[in-house]
Formats: sequence, C-alpha cells, structure tokens
Amino acid sequence: MTVQVTVWDDRERAGRGPAPALFVHNIFTWGSDPAYGFAGQRPLADSRRLLLMDRRGYGDSPDTARSDFDVDADDVVGVLGDGACAETPGGAHLVGHGNGAVAALIAAARRPDLVRSLALIQPSAFTAAAHHPVVAALLDRVRDGAPGIPDGVTPERYLRASTEGLGMAMPEPTPRRLRAVATSMGERPVWEADIPLDPIRAAALPVLVICGTWERAPAAYREHVGLPLMAVAESLTDSLGGRLLRVPGYYPHTQEPATVNAALREFWG
Repeated sequence: MTVQVTVWDDRERAGRGPAPALFVHNIFTWGSDPAYGFAGQRPLADSRRLLLMDRRGYGDSPDTARSDFDVDADDVVGVLGDGACAETPGGAHLVGHGNGAVAALIAAARRPDLVRSLALIQPSAFTAAAHHPVVAALLDRVRDGAPGIPDGVTPERYLRASTEGLGMAMPEPTPRRLRAVATSMGERPVWEADIPLDPIRAAALPVLVICGTWERAPAAYREHVGLPLMAVAESLTDSLGGRLLRVPGYYPHTQEPATVNAALREFWG
C-alpha cells in the first residue's frame, strides 16, 4: 500500500458485514486528526469498518514532492480495490472533505464500480461549479494571479495566518501538524482539477453533500471561503441529483459530529 490507511472497527463481531467507508481528508490534517480530520466520526465504527486514508505528505503516509489531487485519486482507487474494501460486493462508501472531496470525486468518476455511495463534506470542487457567479469570481481572482505564499514563510507562520489571522483558534503547531501544513502550502491548486461528473451521474451513485451554514464564521473567512464553498455544495447537489444537508457552523464534521454522523448512518442505510 502506497499510503497509510488507519482502520477503525469497533463492532462486537468483526468480519463480513455492512460495506466499509473510506474517508479522505482536507488540508492541514490527516485521517484520524481530532482538529480537522475525522476523529469525530469514530462512533460510526460500531457498525462498520472505517478506513481513514492519509494523503501523501500527511499523517503517516510518505512524503511527496507535491501533493496532487490526481495522484490522490489514484491512491483512493487503490484503497477501494484493496482487500479491506473489496470484502463486501458492491464497493465501499466514499467520504471526502474539502480537497479530499476533489480526489474522491475524481476517483469515483474513474471507478464508479468500486463506490457504493459518495458523501462530500464542503467539497472544494470549484471547477465543477464554475458557472456559479460566486465561484466564477473566485476562479477569476486566482487564475489572474492571486498572490501566492511569499518566500520565507514558515509552516507555523502560515498556519497562524490561516487561523488566528482569520479570527479562529490555531491548533498546536506540533511537528505532525506543521508537516501537514507544509504539504498543504505546496499542494497543486484545486482550480486546476478536471472533475468529470458524467460518469458519476451515469452510475447513479447516491450522493450526499454536507455544508456548513457559516453564520458563526469570522467575516473574512465566510466571505472569501464560505460563500464559494456553499455555492459549490449547492451546484454539485443539483448536478449529481444528490441531497444537501446544511449544518450550523463552518466545519461540519468536527463542530457538529453527532449531526453529521446521524446523516451518514441514514445515508448508508
């Protein structure tokens, strides 16, 4: 296996059972991280196996010269085809957050036969919603040369600017966190992603999109990040014939884990 996959299985009787679920994380984090990852989804392991993939350069996965959503998508397909997912016919449930949702979408489009359902938590799939005015404005800004990260900025300084600089609490800058931030700083921009939705529609995959309402978010964070993400969530829900769940806050699965977990349980059936 090229990437690290953490397995949670708290069932009284392990073995063959409901289809497993594979989670793909966002930036600054890793699969089992309590701050931004999926630690809050651990209760779901009482009924099925949960697989938490650390993308390259994050968590316990190997370093990478540059994190890339296309490579991540290949890794997702590899995990989906591995024995841990293949024990139940019909594929696994796939869950992606942020940039991890971009990789999940591309993986599902490449191998829909390995995916039982697709849950997208605030997907950063901007190019799949480029027709929306708020998203189009964002893409215009970044493609016209929005300022990048200045030379000499350390991961700790970048983490502080990305959290405290926007009015949010900064997680402890541990070596593990700073490695994740360093990888995120060099990640291939998601606005370069080609996200084919037709194969997902053709496969009639069940789709759940989960998005925060952002009313409690710091104003700058809501304007520059929240509004485009909400627009993407609405657009993907319409494009894929999915269901949209709006959750209070701006980090649904960590701020409102009980609500998100209940929705996932219902969605997975």
